[in-house]
Amino acid sequence: MSSKKRFLKLAGMTASIAGKAAKNSIKSFAGSEEDKLTARSEMLQTVGLQIADTLGEMKGAVMKVGQIASQYKDVFPPEVSKALEKLQKDAPPMPFAVIKQQLEKELGQPIETLFAQFEQSPFAAASIGQVHKAVLPTGEAVVVKVQYPDVDTSIDSDLKHVRLALKITGVLNMDKTLQDKIFAEIRDSLYDELDYSKEAHNLAIFGSFHSDDDGLIIPKVFHSHSTKRILTLSQELGEKLEVAATWDNDTKQKIATRLFDFSAGQLFKLYRLHCDPHPGNFAFRPDGSVIAYDFGGIKSYSHDEVALFKRFAIHCLSGDVTALEQDLVSIGIKKDNDGPLPTDFYKDWLQIGLTPYGFTQLFDLSKHAPYDFATSQTHFQAIAKAKESLKYWQSFQPAPLTMMLDRTISGQYWNLVNLKVTVDLSELIHRYIDLPTLPRPDASPRP
Repeated sequence: MSSKKRFLKLAGMTASIAGKAAKNSIKSFAGSEEDKLTARSEMLQTVGLQIADTLGEMKGAVMKVGQIASQYKDVFPPEVSKALEKLQKDAPPMPFAVIKQQLEKELGQPIETLFAQFEQSPFAAASIGQVHKAVLPTGEAVVVKVQYPDVDTSIDSDLKHVRLALKITGVLNMDKTLQDKIFAEIRDSLYDELDYSKEAHNLAIFGSFHSDDDGLIIPKVFHSHSTKRILTLSQELGEKLEVAATWDNDTKQKIATRLFDFSAGQLFKLYRLHCDPHPGNFAFRPDGSVIAYDFGGIKSYSHDEVALFKRFAIHCLSGDVTALEQDLVSIGIKKDNDGPLPTDFYKDWLQIGLTPYGFTQLFDLSKHAPYDFATSQTHFQAIAKAKESLKYWQSFQPAPLTMMLDRTISGQYWNLVNLKVTVDLSELIHRYIDLPTLPRPDASPRP
């Protein structure tokens, strides 16, 4: 799609959404608070579907923005996030002629010289590129990730239109400074994902970091067949998540443990994090091995930031609500100018959040048992508690520091739910966080 057509389509979407927002404002002007909330929810559902449908017709950065937005449930309203989830599915592939031209332009040779075999039909297609199986002249089986032409030329324009559309509906309920930080985070992550030379560098770093675990497989880069827009990797194949979900629980426990170590190990030991735990970015083998793909979306943290995350985890597990609340201020989640909230508010959320890790009694680390993710109610409990806690929501805001981390934790939770595994993750926490013997805190609520 040409730049002009992209602009007109996105501008048309924005104008249509502006009309819906204006109509909603008039409709709810004289209504009750309940009527206003209902009207707003209906409007957001309609707008979310319109954004998803429009972005779904377009490849490139704008579709990737929609995919990212669907995962930031603390930034966007649930109606919008839910509608955008449809963008997580595989995108229609580009014609092979386009892919061939891009390959030869980037690598500077005919495709017949570059590869002994090259499958014209991709085995995966996404928003910014697609992946083909191939064989090098040396006989090595590889996969070739080919970026669609001119994807990187439309990022800023696409982001501007999406941000404007969301702003018009009032879903970005935060000050401009915070909006700027959040969209700068999204923009930076997009540019990183579009630079395959950075991904090649990330693959080397993460491959070295995870090299001691034979059950965690990271593809190797063939630099002779890679550029900023082409990435050729060793062919490491496995089964999809829905197949792994049919295996015995012992195998699924090995997979769950490796997924936990994959994310936690990176955060707490490497200070870098693979931030796109979409199930399509992993494959699985019957021996419990996990293959990890797509190292374009990486977030780096400082020593002080990781130390803050560790303190926050310890305060959550120990029930030190006063310290926990201050951690939330330091992270940027809780507004500093608001007073302390009731202890029970935090206890309720901690009960929901810690249960999937296997803890059966709040603030008592000795009480734990395997958790059945197949029957998990955590996401439903979180939705219900969010509705009950609306009166406190003005005290909180999305934090740019944790956007990628939230995306990772949420994604891995859903991977375990879809894996249908029963596993006790509580003992794994000790591998990364030095938990002392914790006294049971005074649980009396604040006045």
